[in-house]
Amino acid sequence: MSGTPPAKIFIVDDDPGLLRLVEISLKREGFITATACSGNAALAWLGKNTADMMLLDLKLQDIEGAELINHLADTGRLLPFIIITGQGDERVAVEMMKRGALDYLVKDVQFVAFVPTLVRRALKQLEKDQRLAAAQAALTESQEQLLAISEREQTRFGAELHDGLGQQLTAIELRCHALKEDIPAKRPDLRRQVTEICLFLREAIAQTRSLARGLSPVNLGSGGLMEALDVLTKRMSEDGRIKCVFVCSPPVLVEDRHVESHIYRIAQEAVNNAVKHSGASEVMVRLTSNEGTARLEISDNGKGLPISPASNQGIGLQIMKYRASVIGAYLEVKSKPGKGLIVICTLKGRKS
Repeated sequence: MSGTPPAKIFIVDDDPGLLRLVEISLKREGFITATACSGNAALAWLGKNTADMMLLDLKLQDIEGAELINHLADTGRLLPFIIITGQGDERVAVEMMKRGALDYLVKDVQFVAFVPTLVRRALKQLEKDQRLAAAQAALTESQEQLLAISEREQTRFGAELHDGLGQQLTAIELRCHALKEDIPAKRPDLRRQVTEICLFLREAIAQTRSLARGLSPVNLGSGGLMEALDVLTKRMSEDGRIKCVFVCSPPVLVEDRHVESHIYRIAQEAVNNAVKHSGASEVMVRLTSNEGTARLEISDNGKGLPISPASNQGIGLQIMKYRASVIGAYLEVKSKPGKGLIVICTLKGRKS
């Protein structure tokens, strides 16, 4: 690419003659080079410098190539590398590729001539990988921003439902009760109609409050997630059609509001699915923590998922999996047709 500085290649080989030939071959193709004739010399150079790629001989006299790679990885100095190996060692080279090598070169009669081609090919693949990683990172950031906007809008809408529509409905209900008292006793038919209107308004108020709680569920402060999950399960059990319980002993504290919000939404989606679609009579939400790993489990005794390739492709499940990925958690769904469903969200490395 025009204006792009030439790549710097670091060559590590304890054969001085071969080292020189490789260096000349790469310089002839416009690359910048640096060399080291031993593993210790390579470590010393990399302690003060960096390069775009390293060509590493596996059979160094002082340090094995694999050992050198391990040391660089442990110290955070590992750079993209290509393995140089002798004939007959291809299997070892393949093993090194499993450990991160971009490719390998076998020392044969065409070895030196082929080095620039392989290096150029590896650099192009690195560039593609970096562009892809950048695009994926940008996509993830956009998805997270959209999810954050959605959360804010849900919270705002929940507050407006509670403080706006909910209060207006309550005021109308009070007016209806007052109207009922003003109706003459000789008009029982009108009293009955107003009483029914009051009941409808009371149901509408209850539904509005329920929607408002669901849209902005997690309170700030210690125990916010536990309290929200407890309210969620109690609300689901209010009409008596299904038994929904929350179990959390000992307490599990999630200090990150962003994380607890996603965990709650996962639980909310799983519970709603169980209540609406599974035919279950019991749903349990369990929150536990063990050695820094938090675990959310939602289980029911419903019909489970049908045995079908499309059964795991619902939008609700996709959203739950995405929410888990955003906070670095793992979501697992276990289904036994006719015996129930278990949704498990595992979050490692969180304080509890």
